[in-house]
Amino acid sequence: MDLAVAENNIKNGEIHSILNEDDSPSDFGVTKSRSIDTKGISMEEAIGKSRVLIEALPYIQSFKDKIVVVKFGGSAMVNRDTFKSVLQDMVFMKSIGMKPVIVHGGGPFISSEMEKRGKKPHFVNGYRVTDKETLEIAIDVLINQIGKLIINHINEMGAKGVCVWENNKSPIKARKLVSKDNGGSEVEDLGYVGELTEIECDSFINLFEDDQIPIVSPIAKGIDGGNYNVNADNVASFVAGALKAEKLVFISNTHGISTDPSDPESFTSTLHEDEVNKLIKSGVISGGMLPKANACISAMRKGVKKAHIIDGHIPHSLLLEIFTDKGIGTQIIV
Repeated sequence: MDLAVAENNIKNGEIHSILNEDDSPSDFGVTKSRSIDTKGISMEEAIGKSRVLIEALPYIQSFKDKIVVVKFGGSAMVNRDTFKSVLQDMVFMKSIGMKPVIVHGGGPFISSEMEKRGKKPHFVNGYRVTDKETLEIAIDVLINQIGKLIINHINEMGAKGVCVWENNKSPIKARKLVSKDNGGSEVEDLGYVGELTEIECDSFINLFEDDQIPIVSPIAKGIDGGNYNVNADNVASFVAGALKAEKLVFISNTHGISTDPSDPESFTSTLHEDEVNKLIKSGVISGGMLPKANACISAMRKGVKKAHIIDGHIPHSLLLEIFTDKGIGTQIIV
């Protein structure tokens, strides 16, 4: 799973309106309108497109000037179509007056680069043990490779993206994370792994005012002056909570939260925070979905209005979840 290969795959991939006055009645029919030039599509298809726009209108009006934090995982980035779809959705959101923030991961790319250098990735309680060399690899992959790749594509789409990490400085602050067992004893020294303490909100506000999309790599500046590798789900939750975002969205590889382990299609469109907690306690929510569900709950307790978990492999799933009545993933509400 090589970032260079992913980037190469991405590079190789792939309204005009007229208002006429006439005396036609308000129930002007499709049959009568078929003679109108619809530029290669049927009138039925054209009307369907207009209905989608009208359905989106109240959401567009409601979310103007609202902050939406989107966590974009490393697994989604290796797929050219998913990568392009998510970034197009973000540029669309920016173009209609929203204030999107991208928090990206990159774990698979970090592991791949470590293995190339003869280092075997090691995890404790889901956290990557990060020595000095691994930290340097993480910074290079996350900021210099993935972050720049995202920014380049956003700029090509007509928007302006910028990495919040600049000149070895970051508005995201952390301290060293100590991993403990159930008894409270330290399990293992994780090295340069951090837990977040604060963010400088003014840095994000300034970027919004400059009409830019903040790109957040999960590398934080330590209160001791050092750098720390931080879990990207936690970063997304923390940033969303600190900025009092309207929404926090996790781009996943599933359709949302399943409520029945025996039925892989038992996804639900809406869950209350209490229902999510029950599913966590009962073990229904587990594995990779557990940290995302916990991150959603944590963000909403800090003031985020809604959290969503959606399947990034569905084309433009971000827009479908935010701008349609039914949505396409699971939304968590309080």
